[in-house]
Amino acid sequence: MNGVILRWPVPIGTSINAQYYQKVLQDKLRPAIRKKRPGLLESGILFHHDNVPVHTVRAVTDVLAGYKRELLEHPCYSPDLARCDFHLFPKMKEHLRGQGFETEEDIIQATKVAIKNLDKCSYVTSFKDWLQRIEKCANNDGCYVE
Repeated sequence: MNGVILRWPVPIGTSINAQYYQKVLQDKLRPAIRKKRPGLLESGILFHHDNVPVHTVRAVTDVLAGYKRELLEHPCYSPDLARCDFHLFPKMKEHLRGQGFETEEDIIQATKVAIKNLDKCSYVTSFKDWLQRIEKCANNDGCYVE
């Protein structure tokens, strides 16, 4: 709700599997949380990600179990509830639209700037929108909502 904690570009040709995701959680996300949100790991995290297999395998859930966190369930087949898809990515696209990039590094830098340019209010608004979508989904017996 307070902004992006970790922006991690996946190297070209890298497969996102359980081992890779587990390593990012341990080696990248955990230190980023400690740096950007001191005390959050100790006070507790509300953690939400979708239910693709790479997020739900034992190796990943074991890493997450080490975080003092509440893991929110994500209904099957509900891409409408992924906050990045309805908030972050469209906002980044607005900033990046019409630009051309020569190198991968140019893309990485442009997305970094796009994320930095998002105001704090937009994160709060997206969180409230997300809660409304979850409520609508629950009231709809878990069916897809837009």
